[in-house]
Amino acid sequence: MTQPFRALLYGIISWAVPLAISIGFVDQTGQFRTDIRLFKSVMFGTATATAAVLLVSYFRRVSSGYLREGLLLGLLWLTINLVLDVAVLVPMTGMSLREYAVQIGFGYLAIPVITLLVGKVLEQKT
Repeated sequence: MTQPFRALLYGIISWAVPLAISIGFVDQTGQFRTDIRLFKSVMFGTATATAAVLLVSYFRRVSSGYLREGLLLGLLWLTINLVLDVAVLVPMTGMSLREYAVQIGFGYLAIPVITLLVGKVLEQKT
């Protein structure tokens, strides 16, 4: 990994931005202020846009080994998001690990897929 500090920081940001946005959708008692489907759509859009901006910024500073970089970055971001969710989100929501995995966790598998594909496209262009 050519930029370990940036990769780690961006992984944390990729988790923190959607969390910060989600806070506006929940009242002080933990109840949603809006329809759950709208909430999930906004979270998906927020996470996707955040990851896209971070990927562009990250890969601007990579000059070779794009495929490897994409794979390592994706695995790191996946790990960061899962660990932070289990440490913060799961206790905060009171979800079981099974509920979390079904409702949220498996969706994070898109992270390494996207980062790997970005790396593959960049690798093919060089």
